[in-house]
Amino acid sequence: MKLISRKQFLAQSKKFGLYFAFSSFGCLDAFGLKPPYKNIQPSPTEEDLFSYITQIAGQFDTDLFKKLLGAANEFKEGDDLLGISAENPQQRATARKLLSNTKIGSLVQHPIFEDDLYRLILKTTLYDEKYQDWTMGDLKAFILEEDEQAIKAVMPYLSSDVIACVVKLMSNQELIQTGSKIFNVLPNSKIGSKGYLGARVQPNSPTDNTEDIIWQVFNAWSFAVGDLLLGTNPVSSNPDSVAKIEAALLDVLKTFNLQGQMPNCVLSHIDIQAKVEEKHPGSTGIWFQSLAGTVEANQTFDVTIEKMIRYAKQRNGQYGLYIETGQGADFTNGHGEGFDMVIHEARKYGFLRALKTYMPQNDQHPPTSFLNNVAGFIGPEVFRTKEQLVRCCLEDITMGKLHGLTIGLDICSTLHMDIDLDDLNWCIDEIMPANPAYFMALPTKNDPMLSYLTTSFSDHVRVREKFNYKVDDTIWQFFKDLEIIGEDDLPTAHFGDPIWVYYQYCKHKNDHRSKEDIYAEGQAAIERIKARGVNIAEGYGENYWDLNPGLAAEVESLYQDAKVSIWTEMNADFVLSIPAALRVFTASTDRKDYVYHPESGEKITSQSLSALREMRTSWKGESPEIQIIISDGLNARAIMDDGHLFPYLEHLQNELAVNNYRLSKQPVIIKNGRVRAGYHCGQHIFGEAGKQQEKRGIIHIIGERPGSGHHNFSAYLTVSNKDLWAKGEIDHDITRVVSGISDTALQPKIAAAETVSIINQLFHQA
Repeated sequence: MKLISRKQFLAQSKKFGLYFAFSSFGCLDAFGLKPPYKNIQPSPTEEDLFSYITQIAGQFDTDLFKKLLGAANEFKEGDDLLGISAENPQQRATARKLLSNTKIGSLVQHPIFEDDLYRLILKTTLYDEKYQDWTMGDLKAFILEEDEQAIKAVMPYLSSDVIACVVKLMSNQELIQTGSKIFNVLPNSKIGSKGYLGARVQPNSPTDNTEDIIWQVFNAWSFAVGDLLLGTNPVSSNPDSVAKIEAALLDVLKTFNLQGQMPNCVLSHIDIQAKVEEKHPGSTGIWFQSLAGTVEANQTFDVTIEKMIRYAKQRNGQYGLYIETGQGADFTNGHGEGFDMVIHEARKYGFLRALKTYMPQNDQHPPTSFLNNVAGFIGPEVFRTKEQLVRCCLEDITMGKLHGLTIGLDICSTLHMDIDLDDLNWCIDEIMPANPAYFMALPTKNDPMLSYLTTSFSDHVRVREKFNYKVDDTIWQFFKDLEIIGEDDLPTAHFGDPIWVYYQYCKHKNDHRSKEDIYAEGQAAIERIKARGVNIAEGYGENYWDLNPGLAAEVESLYQDAKVSIWTEMNADFVLSIPAALRVFTASTDRKDYVYHPESGEKITSQSLSALREMRTSWKGESPEIQIIISDGLNARAIMDDGHLFPYLEHLQNELAVNNYRLSKQPVIIKNGRVRAGYHCGQHIFGEAGKQQEKRGIIHIIGERPGSGHHNFSAYLTVSNKDLWAKGEIDHDITRVVSGISDTALQPKIAAAETVSIINQLFHQA
């Protein structure tokens, strides 16, 4: 049988009037889609969605409904992968015309997908009969023509699905028009107001080093950036490590008496943050959690409605919840349920809007909560082009504002998307007229831990200059007090000097050393931080908003290194150097198929599964407790570089032996492997129905996204009983990870010890 590509298959299927949801060599069963879909035919002028569906299908047809709503969207790779995007502009126009003629009440009566999250959103959406007869076209016209006060009077009566559907009908310019006249302002702040643009400082460290973290805060403030949140993405979710970072961030805020103006946050799972708060009361600020658009998708994040309501009720101080979302996260985690990314995303916003109703009221306001849309973080399977990224951001700004939420953006892209550094600048400029509440802020566009492109301090300075946006008033005065900004509202000689901010920090702590001594200490700290692969932006180029030329060249070098890393393949000689390795393959036909169609890297081929079963047979009923699996991931160089894999394996094997674990003698090597490929291996080597007491685990070593220059790899740790392995239901919700491992970040010896510490916890927990 000749294998053909996904695009070839789709093209052939369209010739026969069918549109299938497709993954490499199979249907997207994991995405919950039921093919085939019918083509969209022209319709009478006044026909609505439901009369059209009845005419075509003879009765209501859920799959055709999903196809029509998906076809009303602008084209995105993610919807195309699900088989629900329009095949041409004519189909899109037809779908939009039908949707425009459809009444709000009819959409409410025909949920595209119903679960407990949908019911919670509906329960917390106000109802008034008079709005049910409005068509979606009426609603669009109302939003575009009326003022903010009139729109806000209607917003509480709009369900998430209705908000998503009206956004589908808008052009980019109409989305900008809407976003630029609706504002949901945070309490005790100007953030979220018209003409203001805030910043979440994202001081990430590849080793969770608190020196790296607090100096990036000093760095941000030296550019007069950072008025919303000090929020770090941690490498480790160990509660003690999280507590240490929370304490460091809170210390900076308290030193400058800013804890009432902005919170600290470590973006670990909300359960971890709750544990830290319980052990160290008052140490956490706002609580973070990623949310999804369905009950099942949220379970991937180990989140339930009941859990989030319980935590919402506990947020009785100044700060509530900081929620991150992103189009495409649901279907890439196997829970697309056959409907489009815009509706999924809107339901996440409805979830937060619902959670806010459970928070205690403080001075007539619930605790400060806000939303961050991480638009381009997943990869080219969701968006591949800069135009798609812009469209997504504009949709999400509008949907967030129509939900009554304060929404900001991480305008970002991964290194395997077709978006370069200049493209990202173009995207920022296209999005900014919609006036999001804030966006991310790092020393450069390159995140040193998460390895993706985002927005820098200098981007904030440039955008403020170009679009005349302002920083929160109280924090702007703080920047004046720091003498970063002068009384004339212009940068001073200290602008872009993080050591000056550190000097002020020391003075606020009553440090009486000389300026020279403190500057010398600060310079030494910066040199240590840079040696750990974390950039600090000192000074600027020709304009205040330009990176200094040396740092700009370094960022470009990291970008080019990442592009090489993504396309590098694990070579045969390296595989042969791993003793007793069993080599297996995924369904990816080549590296390009793997990068652009990630689902192809999640399943092992039938021939390779046979090899795994042969290995299992060789155990003769005495299976090891742990299987090591090694995949190239998105950076084979992370595995192949000297001082990376082999030192880690040596220390890991020693630690496992000390703890008396039986380890498989054959490591499994996967070419073009994703994290879920490890679960697939575990299913076939450990699965045994009925064996609920015998636990078995995998340690899946995989190359991380490139971009930081470290060439880091991660270890994904999954332990479960044989019965659950056999069912093939293992997923990310029970997996722990040790990330950022390399000779220049988290040292392999330390990472091996942390790996086994977590393995011990997983094996001994109930």
